[in-house]
Amino acid sequence: MNTIEKIYTLLYETYGPQGWWPFMKYEDFYHISDYSFPRDEGEVFEVCLGSILTQNTSFSSVVKSLENLKGLDALSIDGIKSLDIDTFKLAIKPSGYHNQKARYILGFIDFFEELGGSVPGREELLNVLGIGEETADSMLLYGYNIAEFKVDAYTKRLLLELGLITEKAKYKDMKKLMQDALAESIQDKKELLITYQECHALIVKHSKIFYSKKPYGVGCFLKEAFPLT
Repeated sequence: MNTIEKIYTLLYETYGPQGWWPFMKYEDFYHISDYSFPRDEGEVFEVCLGSILTQNTSFSSVVKSLENLKGLDALSIDGIKSLDIDTFKLAIKPSGYHNQKARYILGFIDFFEELGGSVPGREELLNVLGIGEETADSMLLYGYNIAEFKVDAYTKRLLLELGLITEKAKYKDMKKLMQDALAESIQDKKELLITYQECHALIVKHSKIFYSKKPYGVGCFLKEAFPLT
């Protein structure tokens, strides 16, 4: 078992399954240990919508935006298209950059509808205005159930503090590190997908506790288990 696998195992044993992506249409956002999600096109779109909204902000802020849209009966493509632009921008304002994100979302809706229910490729997503690597991987991993590991600021901070990368590490380098390590002993595609989903969610869970503020990693059991790896 390599270091990344050991980290994942320790996180999973500590926190258990996380049940990402959280869906607004259910009382309990998180579907822990139920990997049948997303179960319809509406849920796929909700993941994509949330993935855009979460750019450069916290998910708690995104939830406020999604709740606003839900209150307007606009947590869907048709619902969003029925809103006037100012109402839409106001609804998503809690997520920040609402003018920019409104433009991104409306552009993505056009792309999403053109797909006609098919699964986009990663490069296709990256060609959509406002969709970068992290957002594309979020959509693919949690919306389309494609095994593309999502790297975020928490992932980088954790790997950096454990000495597994340097400050200069690029997104593609961290993504390859995580994917190669986690795929090393997993042959089953469904199991690999679940592992990617849970690993990213667990890193977020752990990092919110230990890596949200400086000094980073105080009391972190991973740093104790893997000193200067």
